Amino acid sequence: MANKGKKFEDALKLVDREKAYDAQEAIELVKKTATANFDETVELAARLGVDPKKADQQIRGAVVLPNGTGKTQRVLVFAKGDKAKEAEAAGADYVGEEDLINKINQGWFDFDVVVATPDMMAQVGKLGRVLGPKGLMPNPKTGTVTFEVEKAVNEIKAGKVEYRVDKSGNIHVPIGKVSFDTDKLVENFSTMIETLLKVKPSASKGTYVRNVSVASTMGPGVKVNSSSFKH
Repeated sequence: MANKGKKFEDALKLVDREKAYDAQEAIELVKKTATANFDETVELAARLGVDPKKADQQIRGAVVLPNGTGKTQRVLVFAKGDKAKEAEAAGADYVGEEDLINKINQGWFDFDVVVATPDMMAQVGKLGRVLGPKGLMPNPKTGTVTFEVEKAVNEIKAGKVEYRVDKSGNIHVPIGKVSFDTDKLVENFSTMIETLLKVKPSASKGTYVRNVSVASTMGPGVKVNSSSFKH
């Protein structure tokens, strides 16, 4: 632990805590300060000027990052008949109905994203208590409750990420790995920011994007100058 602590302290010295960097500079710093012996995830954190307690200011959705996340998502699809065949052909890792529902109820969670066709939701809804707390419940807002099964699976495999504002108005989203080229991380970062600006609730008053930072899994946070995208 002492060694990890020293690495973190050394990384911290490279970051000016008072400065807000432009996106490219910030991401270059994140890459430089990532010293773990694995390919760390780069995460964007944003504090938004919304009140999540109000229904008209809740922000939730999904976006396909142009350069993916660097992680291959394991996709489970609840579907039957032709839609089940479509899911299998699209490359879903698991496809089923009651068999998978029973398996999950017994404690199996060997998957990252769940997709369900609307006609399966009455049955899938029974898993709300186990999938909900893990953020795995299919939702129309994130495109995971749909009859367009092939499209859903393809997008998830291509690097689709879900975002959701928490109780404090914060959003945390992975935008790639430190092994990515800087320009690819910047492109993913920009796509995520543009998406958040597009979904700004009309009821949100004052500064919408309050602050933004980027960090690697084990590295320090680096502030990003958000003045150019404050709406």
